[in-house]
Amino acid sequence: MAAALARLPPVGYKLRGPYRDVWVRFHSLPDSKRYAEDESECTVVLERYNTVLDELFAGADVYVITPLWTTEAEVPRSQAVTGYWQSLLVEDDPDPAFRTYCHLFVARRPWGRGCIDDLLRDIADDKVAGVLITDTRLLRIHHPYDGGADVFLATSEERDRVRDRHADWLSRHPLGL
Repeated sequence: MAAALARLPPVGYKLRGPYRDVWVRFHSLPDSKRYAEDESECTVVLERYNTVLDELFAGADVYVITPLWTTEAEVPRSQAVTGYWQSLLVEDDPDPAFRTYCHLFVARRPWGRGCIDDLLRDIADDKVAGVLITDTRLLRIHHPYDGGADVFLATSEERDRVRDRHADWLSRHPLGL
């Protein structure tokens, strides 16, 4: 997967198709409810995110990749020095006003349960989107979104084991969405 990732942009929503054989989606709340309405539901959301993240990354360093979406090719000055990695033209258009760029920022950190809870809360509340958490070899990727997480494992066998451990968190949709 790591070699193939080098050929694809590290943008979460673009990974599911090419990596369907190692992908699983978990929902953050029972009955596929998208948003927490109170603190007890927020606790469930964070518990589910952190449970899977622990299984993937316990005892290891991770990269937390955060995108900034703009219509400008240049990295905004306020962001340029804080872990800037690369910029991608995600949506090309003859009219520059409709071009979309994704500026990616990376922070390396040791994984510890709860270490990115503030970020995960913002993702669950749809304040931040497009974050990827990955091991340093890019073999496993956790892509949280408001309502759940797309998880990409190193092999389909590993995907099946993780999926089966959390079968209650799966969608009932036939495509796993």
